[in-house]
Amino acid sequence: MNTKLLHKEVQEFIAQKSNSPIDLSTLILSGSPFKDISPQELAQQINGRVKAKQKLPSWFVKSNIYYPPTLNLEQTSSEATANYKSTIVFGDTLIDLTGGLGIDDYFFSKRMQEVIHCEFNDELSHIASHNFDILDATNIRTKVGDGLEVLKNIDAVDWIYIDPSRRHDRKGKVFFLEDCLPDVPSNLDFFFKKTRNILIKTSPLLDLQAGINALRCIKEIHVVAVGNEVKELLWVMDQTYLGDITIHTINIQKKEHQKFSFLLKDEAKQVAEYSLPKTYLYEPNSAILKSGGFLSIAYAFKLQKLHINSHLYTSDHTIEFPGRRFEIISVFQYQKKTLSKARITKANITIRNFPESVATIRKKHNIKDGGDIYLFFTTNFEGKKIVIRCKKVKA
Repeated sequence: MNTKLLHKEVQEFIAQKSNSPIDLSTLILSGSPFKDISPQELAQQINGRVKAKQKLPSWFVKSNIYYPPTLNLEQTSSEATANYKSTIVFGDTLIDLTGGLGIDDYFFSKRMQEVIHCEFNDELSHIASHNFDILDATNIRTKVGDGLEVLKNIDAVDWIYIDPSRRHDRKGKVFFLEDCLPDVPSNLDFFFKKTRNILIKTSPLLDLQAGINALRCIKEIHVVAVGNEVKELLWVMDQTYLGDITIHTINIQKKEHQKFSFLLKDEAKQVAEYSLPKTYLYEPNSAILKSGGFLSIAYAFKLQKLHINSHLYTSDHTIEFPGRRFEIISVFQYQKKTLSKARITKANITIRNFPESVATIRKKHNIKDGGDIYLFFTTNFEGKKIVIRCKKVKA
């Protein structure tokens, strides 16, 4: 850390530049106006603050926050997902074996009496420690070094939290838990000697069944989306738990959070009801689609599916739904002449269980993006390729 970056006049410069459009490459080439501070260091702080405005608003509004290199900032949790994670844990003590910048730990510290932040990278650990001080998070202890080694010298904690690194020295970017660092599956026996509760954050690309196969004592799986983009999977393990796995989905939005939960075992038992498109069309949010609760969502909201693999739903009456809702204007078979006859030149296009891409459809039928019309290209339960023309139902 270059502590000169925390001087008042430097912080004012960083705040000014990050509050207005700036070309960082031009800034670097023009040099630094401050002694003993390189233009690259200034650019890192300005870029970090720009990214924090949306991702970490509590950091953005604070003076003297020190921002790490871009890669570290990109890999950290957002404030929205970190806050959600904190609602899962309880008790007195939590150890984070892979602390990073410490966004998750800051929010854990609001729920726990003591949080232990472990980070192998000495520079990143010092940055996190400094920022904890600025944020008045006085109940977080930082430890430089391997979190596994730190844990060996601790008798017991209420929770172990792990965000395994998905970068492997030989394999590059990886997604299976066995390939991440630390190797959670291989260390489960050791972890359960130190705690009863484990919370793991994984990539949204991890297949749920692959994670279930690699772990044990899974109590809950949380599929977390922000703005309808799945950001992370959270795995809650309880050493004594022998029950069924509950899947929780959440889509964090500015105005409201869409939540839906179901038992994994029930999804396999549900029997789907199918129908041709009725008056309204429903598309589940991305968290539900990732969870695989395709039949559970239909059962919970008393909806019919269009096709076993289409994951679009329909009803005669509009209902509140964790996803997008549309009023159907018309339905027609997918043929060039029918699309030409409809004279649709501009529309929002979605494909579900359909053999052509959005780009191909736009080019073939000369349909521009945007407007108030929504077209769903899909397959119905009769196996026919159809186009559903609709408009959004206002909230």
